[in-house]
Amino acid sequence: MTTLTSPAVAGQRRALCTALGVAPATCYRARDRATRAMVHPRRPSPPRALLPAARQRVLDVLHEERFVDLAPAQVYATLLDDGIYHCSERTMYRVLASDTEVRERRAQRRHPHYAAPELLATGPNQLWSWDITKLKGPVNGSSYHLYVVLDVFSRYVVGWMIAPTESAALAEKLIATCCARQGIRRWQLTIHADRGAAMTSQAVALLLVALGVTKTHSRPHVSNDNPYSEAQFKTLKYRPDFPARFGSMEDAQAHCTAFFAWYNTVHRHSGLGLHTPHDVQYGLAVERRDQRAAVLTAAYLATPARFVNHPPIPARLPTAAWINPPKPLAAATVVQ
Repeated sequence: MTTLTSPAVAGQRRALCTALGVAPATCYRARDRATRAMVHPRRPSPPRALLPAARQRVLDVLHEERFVDLAPAQVYATLLDDGIYHCSERTMYRVLASDTEVRERRAQRRHPHYAAPELLATGPNQLWSWDITKLKGPVNGSSYHLYVVLDVFSRYVVGWMIAPTESAALAEKLIATCCARQGIRRWQLTIHADRGAAMTSQAVALLLVALGVTKTHSRPHVSNDNPYSEAQFKTLKYRPDFPARFGSMEDAQAHCTAFFAWYNTVHRHSGLGLHTPHDVQYGLAVERRDQRAAVLTAAYLATPARFVNHPPIPARLPTAAWINPPKPLAAATVVQ
């Protein structure tokens, strides 16, 4: 006796599939579907189900102009208030699902696509970043606003100020002072900022046009588009001597005066080859690096056994600073 799973039947099935040009897996899937249909016949429609005419009537109601952008719960409640009952809220969902209409039905605003700003600086005074952060005052709810303008290439703080409020007029004055102090020529500089009220104000925009400065903004709710200012604020606030609160605006002014003097002229920045922002901003870093190289070479000549293969080399100076560097293009496929 030959069973359905015997090797002989399996061999005959494979031979038949080969003759018909059908994959054996297709034959097995068709057999399994037929088996499931016999073992588990399709469930009959329950007696409480809507008849086709009633189902279509519910669908037509959901498609009415006043209901087309409402959730079924809203439609159900509105009809009850009007003294009308077609079906339950859950049945409305079933009717919509059968026509693949279960999705967001409410009218919603479509947010525009914002391209990521791709900004490059290859030297000082080409790209600045500016932002405002809050410093806590002596009591809950009180704060002071710290404005900082930073050169992206050198990390040099070209200007800062503390004010009791966030103001476009104060920002305008600070930027104008920084441009005059650094001798910025027309269309030499790009200033990048986020989308705060002062940053997007008309007063600042008109000032930048008058100075011949290009402005760019971060995408909404994307802090990574202004990384240099955010990193500088972190350096400020994570210092051991940064207080939980400032006793007065004069106290905050004194603290920031000492901090920015240290940051610009003493702090060796890891992104600058361990040079200070002041040296990179004013072209002194190359000479400093040559001095470091001479010291390391002398140390190698004195005790070469302490080094492997060659004298130590000082960290390299930066050649470029990016905000959102462009992603490398995928290698093109050449079709012969």
